[in-house]
Amino acid sequence: MSAPPPHVAVIDIGKTNAKLALVDTASMTEVEVLTRPNTVRPGPPYPHFDTEALWSFFLDGLAALHARHRIDRISVTTHGACLVLLDARGEIACPVLDYEHDGPVALAAAYDAIRPPFDETGAPRLPGGLNAGAQLHWLTETQPGLRERVAQVVSYPQYWSGRLTGRFTTEPTSLGCHTDLWRPDEMRFSDLPARLGLTMAPLAAASDVAGTLLPALAEATGLPAQTPVHSGIHDSNASLLPHLRQREGAFSVISTGTWVIAMAINGARRALDPARDTLVNVNALGQPTPSARFMGGREFDRLSPQTAAPDDAAVARVLREGLLLLPAVEPGSGPYPQRAGGWSDPEMTPAEKGAALAFYLAMMTAECLSLIGAAGPSIVEGPFARNPLYLAMLRAATGRAVETSATRTGTSLGAALLAAPDAALPAVPSRPSTDTAPDAALMRAYAAHWRAAVAGPQSVDA
Repeated sequence: MSAPPPHVAVIDIGKTNAKLALVDTASMTEVEVLTRPNTVRPGPPYPHFDTEALWSFFLDGLAALHARHRIDRISVTTHGACLVLLDARGEIACPVLDYEHDGPVALAAAYDAIRPPFDETGAPRLPGGLNAGAQLHWLTETQPGLRERVAQVVSYPQYWSGRLTGRFTTEPTSLGCHTDLWRPDEMRFSDLPARLGLTMAPLAAASDVAGTLLPALAEATGLPAQTPVHSGIHDSNASLLPHLRQREGAFSVISTGTWVIAMAINGARRALDPARDTLVNVNALGQPTPSARFMGGREFDRLSPQTAAPDDAAVARVLREGLLLLPAVEPGSGPYPQRAGGWSDPEMTPAEKGAALAFYLAMMTAECLSLIGAAGPSIVEGPFARNPLYLAMLRAATGRAVETSATRTGTSLGAALLAAPDAALPAVPSRPSTDTAPDAALMRAYAAHWRAAVAGPQSVDA
């Protein structure tokens, strides 16, 4: 009798929340999902991720899920813009810097003098520490003795798979996420690590088996010591992977969370504009992938206290009177990084602001898709897939089909596929119903009005 399809536990670290999802690869569904905030400690020596709290959460969660369901394999997916510096013993040489810390800004000019150009790396120059290379430069220049302590630099998913197995690596989907460290057309490191005097850990593919559980961890969690742990993948590319395996032709995937990241496959060729937060990601197959993004989940969280669930009357007034939220709520990244946006009418009711916020997020997504030459259907993964106003406006603004994934954590299914390549693929995403959507002509007119307002003089109230 053949073994049952494996249950894959996925360590899934987003910028805002961390998850441990158990995926049944027979049905490609999530059996159970555990979550906790991805907290940032203020320092000293600087704001950094609480890796020890995450480690305890994952070990406890692995033990609980294995006791309740059975775990056969482990995979990993994490947010980008994050690297870990290890000493010769495999211990963290310095706390893992929060990429939103503005420390690297003080050395920006010095870093700009050594970073490779956009046409080599596909990485735009981003603020703060969003270029992971800028983090490495700032850390080695400001933390006494750090350069001498560092034995190797690992990408973030590979830190967690390495901590489970003792084998640390780097991997192209994370290296290709605006780090300045990777040349996607040549599939090799850029010259930046050598300029910084740092050694990158050996390369691995996302699906590679990093190893099996260390004996002490097998004992602590109750998992078999022979449990394979797969290397891991950047989270947006985890969302993209199932679609790469089951689709042909042109399409785009929109991964939503703290960041909204749009990735175009087989779209129209566009000269990417690094000033508008377009970039070249590297997908799980190693292919350069035109991408654009903005901090949509963060913007939603920031403005949600001012909003309420929109009713039909609020939606109708927002559409009829052209009430807008204009970019950017979180300036410094996205397609309008230099613009400080806000409500066109601060007297909008909370329900009207709720509608305008959904439309704003859709229009920002549509602009990202336009910048990267997206064609064919747009597949929305993550929380925004459950927002009908967002989906309706995205459909109106792009003039193309919009599909959604019903999973709670689309990244987890993609990461599970790394550990179960023969698994049945998830069901094709569904097209949301248009029965209750606002009038399509009004939606298209609103999209045109929003674009005209963005192109015109800035006059809004934050």
